[in-house]
Parts: sequence; structure tokens; C-alpha cells
Amino acid sequence: MKLLRRKEGPSLDSRLAALLEAASLGEGRLAEQAVSSARTVAERAGVRRSLSLDHTVAALAGATGSGKSSLYNALAGEDLSTVGVTRPTTSTAQAALWDGQGSGPLLDWLEIPQRHAAASATTPDMSGLVLLDLPDHDSIRLSHRLEVDRLVEMVDLLVWVVDPQKYADAALHERYLRPLAGHRDVTVVVLNQVDRLPPQAVDRCVRDLRRLLDDDGLEGVPVLAVSARTGTGLAELRSLLADRVAHRRAWSARLAADITTAADHLTTGSAASGADAAEAVVSGAVGGGGVFGKAGEGAASRADTGARSEGGRAKNGRAKRTAGWGRALTAALSQAAGVPLVVEAVAKGHRHRAIVATGWPVTRWARRFRPDPLRRLRIGSIAPSRGPVGRASKELAGRQAGEVVGRTSVPAASAVQRAQVETAIRDVGESAVEGLRGPWAAAVRQAARSRSEDLADAVDRAVAMASIDATRRPRWWRAVNVLQWLVFAGMAAGALWLGVLFGMDYLRLPQPPLPTVGDVPWPTVLLVGGALTGVVIAMLSRLAAWAGGRRRARRTARALRAAIGQVGKEHVLDPVEEELDRYARFTDALNRARA
Repeated sequence: MKLLRRKEGPSLDSRLAALLEAASLGEGRLAEQAVSSARTVAERAGVRRSLSLDHTVAALAGATGSGKSSLYNALAGEDLSTVGVTRPTTSTAQAALWDGQGSGPLLDWLEIPQRHAAASATTPDMSGLVLLDLPDHDSIRLSHRLEVDRLVEMVDLLVWVVDPQKYADAALHERYLRPLAGHRDVTVVVLNQVDRLPPQAVDRCVRDLRRLLDDDGLEGVPVLAVSARTGTGLAELRSLLADRVAHRRAWSARLAADITTAADHLTTGSAASGADAAEAVVSGAVGGGGVFGKAGEGAASRADTGARSEGGRAKNGRAKRTAGWGRALTAALSQAAGVPLVVEAVAKGHRHRAIVATGWPVTRWARRFRPDPLRRLRIGSIAPSRGPVGRASKELAGRQAGEVVGRTSVPAASAVQRAQVETAIRDVGESAVEGLRGPWAAAVRQAARSRSEDLADAVDRAVAMASIDATRRPRWWRAVNVLQWLVFAGMAAGALWLGVLFGMDYLRLPQPPLPTVGDVPWPTVLLVGGALTGVVIAMLSRLAAWAGGRRRARRTARALRAAIGQVGKEHVLDPVEEELDRYARFTDALNRARA
């Protein structure tokens, strides 16, 4: 059914949708009572708008002896309800109907079994009014009080009947009127039994009642002085009821007030829920064993004022702040992950492998007995392929690398480094909650730590993956290696030649003709020249390897920082961003629900 639209602002449909959205976003962050209350309001609104909108349900509520049953009979024009003075006589609600055709489903939903047709001759045009006589809200019977509480939440118009003796009763004001301050448009207060007061006392009593209502937040609520026994003020009350019924807007005003109140409850949340969540975050930070342990040892070793002002938080502004948080976090994670050690190992490993690949063949074999710094850290177990890099090949390389380099042997973070990581994560949470209070601030802090148990393993894998390229062999190593072996072959040929000549001389055999280079025989040139050339090539290659190691170390450092920064973003910053975005959508939904 299409709802009536107010002259200004969104329809009830859009406000209800916004309320449900806010309740869903606040689930798990706010007090369960506030969330369930919002959903109950939405459900109740959905049922009420599907029932008769041509009928207005008004309820007479009051304390024992306030005369509400007498007033109910006077308005109905006949004795429909039993009247009592000192003890409650109304045990269940009953309804008086003015043109009640079509109101059956509505009364069934309200669970009103007793229904009476009112004497229409005694009233002006109140066609469509459903007047309820409720049990006493201060009854000694719990079932009576529960019935009042149930119907007070469901009726379209509330008429509170008070008497001169108990109009200031704290139970009425603290339990009902004050919590219903947002329902002033659907609230009427009737001071009954004014016939018991002198005329000058009636005005004083009404003014005092008005003062109490203003203190309750019910400014502007109609206050009528009535006597059900003498009929004083009944005409004004009937006229007010007839006006509310004629406009057919009480039901929508009631639902609008319910939505606003539920949105306010979601906004304020609960101080207890915020404190509990904050305590959980603190206990997790203190007793969780820290974020960083030895990689692979298991995961076990590792409010209202802000709502309106922060609801329009811009994403680009958050992105700038997140970049600042990320730099400090990346620095702490890099230190804890041993990035300086890895970078140093990359430079040393590059030089070590260069010597093995390009050194003088006579001595390079001795280098193999020295440990490879990268292998000692279990980094770079495989090298990336040199083929064309497409999306599929990247995914395959990633899977292979993940299988081979899942764990490194980088030393575990020290206690100081773990504390630095904890501090960085906590600083991210504290910076992000600026302007937030209560459960949402606790939720953001918790989001910063929500994936901290996986952080050590993720950083270790990032270090291993980002360091794979550090083992790639430059092309010039192969060329120099070929050159070294050619020079070594020449040296070996010269040595062999000289050996043959020595053998022939030893056996006193005639010497063959010996070519020379100037005055130096060729075998000597090959032997000595090959040795010197090999050593020179090895020395030049070592200088080139030293420079290449520094360049590779710088590239690896940048790659490691980028990879660790991405891990910090995924495990710390993204959850915080998601929670802040959730809060922004929550406040936007609340603002739309209140509109």
C-alpha cells in the first residue's frame, strides 16, 4: 500500500528502510536491545500500515483511581467498563468503536477481545475512532502492567488520564512520559476529576502539570481539564479526538515518532556495550601474546555527538590519513620481519653467487664451501621464469612460490620489535577513532587487531615472495663464465704443452720446433697469460657484482617495503577502513531515518 507522504522530507517507507539499514550496520557493535528495538519498530510499522488506515486507535491510559474508565464510558455515551476507585477493575483492554466496519484485523493484531459499538449520537463526527480502555499502569498485577506496556507501543494516539492527587507520580513520568518525549504529536494529557478542586486550584494544578510535562520533554502537548462525572471539558476532548480522527494521520505520526526514537536509541547505543567492547580490545592487546612471533609457530603466538558530524566523512580524506598510518605500521612491520637483515643478505648473496658463477675456475670451487646468505635464510628457493609474464603465468608462479617459500628462517622478532608492532597497530586504531565514541570507537579499535593473529605468517610469506627476484642470475654472468672457461682452457693447453716438452726433455728426445711470441714461447704465454687474465676477469667481475649487489639490495628493499605495506593494508588498514565506512553508512542511514 502506498504511504502518505509528508509535505517535507522522505516518506515513511524510505525512513523505515533507512532504520533497518542502520540496525543491520549496527549489529554486533551496538547494544542488542537497541538493534532489536529498531527491528521491532520496523516490523510493527510494516504490520500497522497494512491494516485499516481509516481507523485511529486511541488509548486511555492511567493509574488506579484516575477515572479513565469513567471517562471511557462518558466518551462512549454508555457504561461499557466497570468503574473502580481503590483497586484496579480493568483487567484486559476493551474497545469502543465509532463506525468500526473493517477494523477487525486491526483489533485482532492489537489482541483486543472485547469490542463495543459506541453510541454515535453523543459525539460529533468521530467516525473511525477506536477508543481503548487500558488496565492500570500501576496495577498490583504484573499481567495488567505488561498489557499496558504492550499496547502503549502499538496504539496510534495516547491519552494519559491523571488525577489531581497523582498527576506528579514519578512512576508515570519516569516510566512512560519521559521516554515518550519524541511522541508529543500523538500524546494528549487529561487532568480528570477537576470537579473535586476549587476553580482557582484547577488553573494552578494545570500549570504545575504543564511544568512537569515540559521537564519531561513534552512541550506543547495538549493538557485538558476534564470531569467525567460532571461533563466539564468533555466537549473539548471530543473535539480534539474528532480532529485527530478526521485527519487520519495519527497512525503515520506515531510510526514517524517510533522511527525517530529507535534511531536515537541506535545513535546513543549503550555505554555498557561500548565499555564491554573496549575492555575486550584492551584484554586482547594485553593477553593475546603479541602480534609477531616466530613465523610458522602458529597464530596463538602472535555515540551520538560523533554520529552527525562524522557521518559525512570523505573517503579521500580517510585515504590520506590511512597513508600516514600505513607508513608507521610498515616501518614497524619491516623491522619485526627482519627486512634490514634480508636486504643485507641479498647484497652478500648476490656477491657470493657472482663469485661462484664468474670467479677464476681454479679457486671458485672453494667458494662453494661458504654458506649462501640467502639460502641460510631460506629465501629465494626458486627463481622466476624468464618467459612472457601473463596473468596465468603470474598466478602459476605465485602458486609455485607460495608452495616453495611458505616459510623463511629469518630470526624471530625481538620483544622490542613485537612491542613496536603492537604500538603501531594501536596507534592506527587510536588515530582512526578520532571523533568517535562508545561502541563504534571500540569496534574500530577491534578492527585494527581483527587479523593480527595472521599478520606474522602473512609478513613472512610477503618477505619470501618479494625476495624471489633477488636470486635471478644476470645475463652477463653466463657470458663471463664462458669467457673464464675459455681462458682456463687456454691456460690448461699451455700447461699441457709445457708438460709434454718437459717429458720429452726428460727422455732426451729431440725437441720439436717451438713457436714464440717475441722471445716467450707460446706454451708459457698460454699458461701465464691465461692465469693472469682469469684473475683479472675475476677481480673485475667481483667489482661489478659488488655494485650489482647494492642495486639489487635497494630494489629488494623497495619491493619488501611495498609487499609488507600491502600486508599491513590488508590485515590492519583495510579492516579499519571497512569499519569506518560502515560507520559512515550507519550515520547516513540514521540521518535519513530521522529526517
